[in-house]
Amino acid sequence: MKKYTLPVVIEKDEDGYFAMCPALKGCYSQGDTYEEALENIKDAIRLVLQDMEECEDLISDINSFSLVAVEVTA
Repeated sequence: MKKYTLPVVIEKDEDGYFAMCPALKGCYSQGDTYEEALENIKDAIRLVLQDMEECEDLISDINSFSLVAVEVTA
């Protein structure tokens, strides 16, 4: 089984926590707690990767990413 390192973004909102994996379009989940959202997005990522393998889509290695905070005046 191959290991992947993928970026995940978790945001708190009024209903709990929203998690998404920007490297995999449409891969997102949620949870009542940060920890639950993190576990749920891991499960979602596994399902997307398994689906990609079954469809014989190429999975490129994504081992580098950056998180940048920007300041904007509006």
